[in-house]
Amino acid sequence: MGRHSLPDQYGAGGSDPRPRARRRSAAVATVLVLTVAGGTAAAVQGGLFSFGSSCQDDPVRLKLAASPDLAPALTTAAERARDQDLTSDGRCVAVTVTAGDAYKVADTLLAGEKTDVQVWVPDSDVWLRRLESGSGTAEVSQVGNVASTPVGMAMVPAAAKSLGWPDKTYGWLELAGAALRGDSLRLGAADPAHSATGLLALTRLSSAAARVEGGDTQAAAMMKTLSQRITDSDGQALGTLPRDASGAEQGNPKRNQALVLSEQAAFTYNSSADGDAGLDLFYPEDGSPRLDYPYTLVDRTGLTTDESRAAIRFLSYLREPEQLRLLQQHGFRTSDEAVPDALVTKAGGSRPQPYTEPATEPAAQETLQEALGTWTITVQSARITTVVDASSSMAQKVERTGRSRMDVTKASLLRALATFTPEDEIGLWDFSTKLDGDRDYRVLVPTERLGARVDGGTQRDRLSAAFSNLAPVPDGATGLYDTTLAAYKAATSSYAKGTFNALVVLTDGVNQDPGSISRGKLISELERLTDPARPVPLIVIAVGPDADRAEAEQIAAATGGSGQEVSDPAQIHSVILKAIVAAGARAAGQG
Repeated sequence: MGRHSLPDQYGAGGSDPRPRARRRSAAVATVLVLTVAGGTAAAVQGGLFSFGSSCQDDPVRLKLAASPDLAPALTTAAERARDQDLTSDGRCVAVTVTAGDAYKVADTLLAGEKTDVQVWVPDSDVWLRRLESGSGTAEVSQVGNVASTPVGMAMVPAAAKSLGWPDKTYGWLELAGAALRGDSLRLGAADPAHSATGLLALTRLSSAAARVEGGDTQAAAMMKTLSQRITDSDGQALGTLPRDASGAEQGNPKRNQALVLSEQAAFTYNSSADGDAGLDLFYPEDGSPRLDYPYTLVDRTGLTTDESRAAIRFLSYLREPEQLRLLQQHGFRTSDEAVPDALVTKAGGSRPQPYTEPATEPAAQETLQEALGTWTITVQSARITTVVDASSSMAQKVERTGRSRMDVTKASLLRALATFTPEDEIGLWDFSTKLDGDRDYRVLVPTERLGARVDGGTQRDRLSAAFSNLAPVPDGATGLYDTTLAAYKAATSSYAKGTFNALVVLTDGVNQDPGSISRGKLISELERLTDPARPVPLIVIAVGPDADRAEAEQIAAATGGSGQEVSDPAQIHSVILKAIVAAGARAAGQG
């Protein structure tokens, strides 16, 4: 019968980035350690160790859902724990491990559906943050981390050598650019909407692009190319590599020569590869994000005391030297300070690749959301009409910049425009009372494909000029209701099947046209025009202190869209992306 140490820290991989989880873990560890300090006799009396009968007679049963890459190691650890009679308060801990894609578990929890698992170990805390920022009622509580692994770019040896591996190092933007330049090197990845590996790499690419002039357009072009070679999961991505080491399939256009991949995934692949069929791994010099495998209690308030304590007990068991070695044998890192050379070598790493550099700081949720929003509108062609308030109040200064609301709005819209591809259809209206005869609105640029040739240039050129020429109308008031209804009628009547359709309305005030329809009439008309089979979500963005967020939400909700609020027009770009990815996710769920 084995004896096992109680938890003394939150988990593998250094300090917990989530302060409240760290505080809770410390408190749990302190209580349990003090229990041990009470002496062996007290422990026996309290039932921590059982000598008279088998603890297997009445075990605490836990179901644990783990990321597919981690599940084999945790399954072995759970079997060892049963063989060694791991106990919690005198009862055996019986853990059953199942593999489950993190995005599927997250979607289940976001939908408020019941799950029969008590512990969830996804590959990244990006899924926990998605739950926190979502509208679901899922209750999860991170109490530690199990392991970690950095994300880089793996290549078949011939491709890696052509880029100077291992002596030459690249940043994310350079590496992606080299891999996506023409057809000489085919790069694949798992869908960032379904893969933390893909999303973290995409976010690093987007952040790097933001620091380069014209980087937004460059990143969007890379994403469009990459989107042609994505798979649903990391495991499926590995299946796109050449199937032999001879190089016979290197010219096969259906086979990738490079993948966005975690070190652990490359380790596992190389461990089973024959001869020279393994992968070489680039670690980007501007930092590798990492998968951090958070150990999470699901529906914590619904767990029994025995279940909660047993779950913490199993986490402490995973911190024992024997289990840490097990995790390393499966290609995971268990410490930030010591990176085993054998692990890196098997994964395809080699000096001077910066594989011992600390992982980059976790990206902010807003940064992740913006990257995913850009990906969403890049991968799926979009048809979006933007309607901009041109009332006189848009001439007011934004205190932070000293520029007018309209000038800052235009700059933000031009930045957003750069993320769309030539296949996307974008149009522009503006509105103010009596702007076009008795109408409060006018069509400045009809909604057409950005790559379409018009007037000696392209639709993108025409839109860029129209955005730049937007100007407040002197003495103009906000004709919001009539404009919104007219624009929504136009958007629904010109619905494009197979693309993401949306209407974006930006306003810095409430409706000021006394002759317009009422808010109630507008909402009822929007509801009448809305067709779930042909969704056109309305995204209303309330800009500045005079706009009404509650009204924006109420109007947009009638179409399945969303109301947003920004205090600074410079935030419009990221808010549009956030709203688009949310609307796209809802539309996918309904489909």
